Amino acid sequence: MSEKQDFLVEIGTEELPPKALRRLSEVFGQGVRDGLDEAGLTYAEVSLFATPRRLGVRVQQLLSRQPDRDIEMRGPPAKVAFDAQGKPTRAAQAFAEKCGVNVDALERQETEKGVWLIHRGTETGQAAANLLPDIVASALEKLPIPKRMRWGSRESEFVRPVHWVLMLLDKKVVPARLFDIDTARLTYGHRFHAPKAIKVPSPQKYEQLLEHGHVIADFYARRDQINRAIDSAAKAAGGTAVADDALLDEVTALVEWPVAVTASFDERFLELPEEVLIETLQAHQRYFPIRGDRRLLPTFITISNIESADIAQVRAGNERVVRPRLADAAFFWDADRRTPLVERNAALAGVVFQKKLGTVQDKSARVEKLSTALAAAIGADPKAAARAAQLAKCDLLTDMVGEFPSLQGTMGRYYATHDGELPEVAAALEEQYLPRYAGDRLPASATGCVLSVAEKLDTIAGIFAIGQRPTGTRDPFALRRNALGVMRLLIEKEKDVDLTALIATAVDLQPVDCDDKALGEDIYLYLLERLRAYYLDDPESGVNTQMFDAVAARRPASPLDFHQRLLAVREFWRLDAAEALAAANKRIANILRTAKDDIPEQARVSALELEAETALYEQLKRMQEEVMPLLNGREYSSALTRLAELRPAVDRFFDDVMVMDEDAGLRRNRLALLGQLRRLFLHTADLSRMQVG
Repeated sequence: MSEKQDFLVEIGTEELPPKALRRLSEVFGQGVRDGLDEAGLTYAEVSLFATPRRLGVRVQQLLSRQPDRDIEMRGPPAKVAFDAQGKPTRAAQAFAEKCGVNVDALERQETEKGVWLIHRGTETGQAAANLLPDIVASALEKLPIPKRMRWGSRESEFVRPVHWVLMLLDKKVVPARLFDIDTARLTYGHRFHAPKAIKVPSPQKYEQLLEHGHVIADFYARRDQINRAIDSAAKAAGGTAVADDALLDEVTALVEWPVAVTASFDERFLELPEEVLIETLQAHQRYFPIRGDRRLLPTFITISNIESADIAQVRAGNERVVRPRLADAAFFWDADRRTPLVERNAALAGVVFQKKLGTVQDKSARVEKLSTALAAAIGADPKAAARAAQLAKCDLLTDMVGEFPSLQGTMGRYYATHDGELPEVAAALEEQYLPRYAGDRLPASATGCVLSVAEKLDTIAGIFAIGQRPTGTRDPFALRRNALGVMRLLIEKEKDVDLTALIATAVDLQPVDCDDKALGEDIYLYLLERLRAYYLDDPESGVNTQMFDAVAARRPASPLDFHQRLLAVREFWRLDAAEALAAANKRIANILRTAKDDIPEQARVSALELEAETALYEQLKRMQEEVMPLLNGREYSSALTRLAELRPAVDRFFDDVMVMDEDAGLRRNRLALLGQLRRLFLHTADLSRMQVG
């Protein structure tokens, strides 16, 4: 049995891009795992290491050699491998040479297509040390690096220049050459605290030695230490740290030896909107603001990458850097408020939205018309919706949004409030961008809902009209996100809207000549596909493809109606009678589709001959009286539950009744009865599309 050893690889580089570091590390580790799995080298655990200056992977209890494996190679047919005298032909000899044996050692295998030469043997597994360099090289090649760089006179390419490559299998260096550098057992600690080379005797000593060299190599251990440090520093300052996951990841990727330092800024800057302060401190400086009981405190936390002997100098340096940033923000805040938002609308005519779709002002005008129509349809205030649409993009021309693009909408809300606009209108300016991502919150105000849907739908209609719908991963106008946002808004905010009519309005407003009907159909189907992904990607939704298709076949105009039908089908499918009735629906659909008769709308009582068809007719008549009010009230789940009671009568009908009777009168009447049954189920969904069995 092969022994097990620990393996370690570390790629030492110049500072890696901080926002990409975590992803690079994860993909590198997965690439190594995949390579080991493909080579048949088992292992116990894989640990990842990532700092600004290194990517590393350690594999514990790695099988030191591939297991031997049985091989079977099929050669030429026997009639080709041997001539009439039974002597081996060149085909047999070539196959034997390929297998490394004599022709006499080859076996024969009988199959339905004749007798074939076959070679069976054992392939000796290779040593892990021989396979690891290629596995590592392949994993590095697969890293998600949009643009690789060269350095010096070397031909090698990587995300940043590589300075050392460590590769150990237990206590031995794995000989290899990567990035024109020979592998060794050397690593390097902190650039300032421990700049000299560190000799690593074995993978087990790696983390400990680096920690002595002022480097916490494990990304998540370093992240946890930073999180604890800022929590402690914030508590000491009398508040809590404002820290999201993205900022924590980025700061973790910027330091190897994190040290938290608390600093402060002038209290007068607290007059700025909180979002401006947070954006200045976080996005520009990667600082962590501190929130008190009611508002932000005039303090912040920075994570230094050095353990300074004079911490006061570090604090003063960061305070000196942030002061002009906050002063600029304060200047923008004062200057922007001197010009009301509405006065900026005219200047939007000078900002191009898309060459074929006109300016941002043109887009605002389209959104205003669409918002007015949508507001009237859902009972919102059309005047408030129109006003919000007029102001929606005006904050794009403010100095604050020019400096902090992520604050668009947020600053619109502040400036609109300052201008004396209705609270509903001001709120809508920020809510138009919601939801920004999957699972994000939705607008709280009715006007915000209207503006958000109108803005997103105008973008979708316009980009589709000029033939630039998303392809692959390319989606520069975020149509996928916008499409799902439209559907989520209408469903979750329970806005009962005829989406096809709304799409038609949006398409008609576009300044592009096209087939409006065909374009509207494309957009409707695109929105449905995004909705499909939304349900199917959620394991807790309980919705599958067949359920979605069953409802989609009925083409509900309202997304809310679509959702209600889908939930009803999901609940129906849990009933004992569901599969049998779905199968019956499929059978009925096939019968009606292939029937050549002119089928009446209603079956005639006088033409009912057998007890089974009479029983079905009577139950169907009763069900129509009871279920139609439920369907008209969109109580689909209750309706389908009632319809499930038809199962015994339907089963008996198909057991006892010959639908395609030779008598044309009987046949047409029975087909009419099935047609009535089919239409009753079709009010909710086409159950014939459900997977049975």
